[in-house]
Amino acid sequence: MSLDAILHTMTELNEVHDNLLDMAEQKRHVIVKNEVDKLSHLVARENKLLKRIEELDTQRIEATGNFLIEKGYKPNPKVTISDLTKIIFNIDEKRTLLEEQKRLLAKIRKLRELNQLNQQLIEHSLAYIDYSLDLMVGPPEDEVFYHNPNQPASGIKRLGIFDTKA
Repeated sequence: MSLDAILHTMTELNEVHDNLLDMAEQKRHVIVKNEVDKLSHLVARENKLLKRIEELDTQRIEATGNFLIEKGYKPNPKVTISDLTKIIFNIDEKRTLLEEQKRLLAKIRKLRELNQLNQQLIEHSLAYIDYSLDLMVGPPEDEVFYHNPNQPASGIKRLGIFDTKA
């Protein structure tokens, strides 16, 4: 039955999202410890999992289309799990499908939160690096406007720790 294929695909999607959640936690620790090599490795593994999610989503759409054909409906790739539950009359099957959907949505929400946290950590790291550079070489000059190269520069040049005289 096609519903079994949908449930199997949903279970696999849940497993892949579990792996992504684990990786998001690992990324947080790697970002905090500033281990760039490990972060690159994790991002590469994460990209492989994202490709797997795309494959599973394609499988889910195909299985959903087959299920709709079985039930006498026209296949539509935009049909959601909630839409499917309206045409499933077996209570156990409906409950199982809704539970898988609920688990997947909860994992996606948690993954979104962890990714936002990791993004904030990276932004803070970059701000700290920018601040450290400004301390060492001085604040950036306002070089947005065109200056005539023949005219002597006015104002103070960037004076940082390395530009000062002893």
